[in-house]
Amino acid sequence: TICYIFFMFNPENINQILMTISIWGIPVLLAITFHEAAHGLVARWFGDMTATMLGRVTLNPFKHIDPFGTVLMPLILAVMGAPILGYAKPVPVSFINLKPLKKGTIAVALAGPMANLILAVLSILLMYILPVIPSFFAEPLALMLVASLQINILLMCFNLLPILPLDGGRVLQALLPAKLAYKYSSTEQYGMIIILVLLFMGVFAKILLPMMQFVLNMMSWLLPAFMH
Repeated sequence: TICYIFFMFNPENINQILMTISIWGIPVLLAITFHEAAHGLVARWFGDMTATMLGRVTLNPFKHIDPFGTVLMPLILAVMGAPILGYAKPVPVSFINLKPLKKGTIAVALAGPMANLILAVLSILLMYILPVIPSFFAEPLALMLVASLQINILLMCFNLLPILPLDGGRVLQALLPAKLAYKYSSTEQYGMIIILVLLFMGVFAKILLPMMQFVLNMMSWLLPAFMH
């Protein structure tokens, strides 16, 4: 899972960094944990036990955290005042074990984004309890639920982009004819470079913001009245 966050920190404002981490930390961990575990779970349903044997079909976030990609790189980018990019440890899947192969590949790829969609819906539903809990708890919880809604929609949209190794790239690879799929698979080695270039060129913001707004508009009817 690659996680891309649009906002930029002011590197001189350490309080802003700490406050943002406190609000976004748990939602981000939950988002990447459910995303990765969903990949492994669906892979098991389609016959591949690799992730299960390696203990990756779990909601323990420490199993999915990459020390550099999940912690160090986002912190470095935050201090630099750059857009935040991070990633979790990819869940290992032996796609050749999936039966049927094409359907299994598509299902495994879509499992992560769909897990994020479910978490986004759950975040909205939990907003309904805010008026009936003490304000000292409701206020930080509201901020975390809004953050959870945003990060899960962002993760879903971002990972559905048709770029390998993103989930959307896996889906496209499975749908292409064999010869084209083979040629397309060769782009995966340049995937992170492509993603970083597009990130710093501002291309992702232009693509993802409309995608996220569309999803939010589709889900707006679920929001409680006091959140509109």
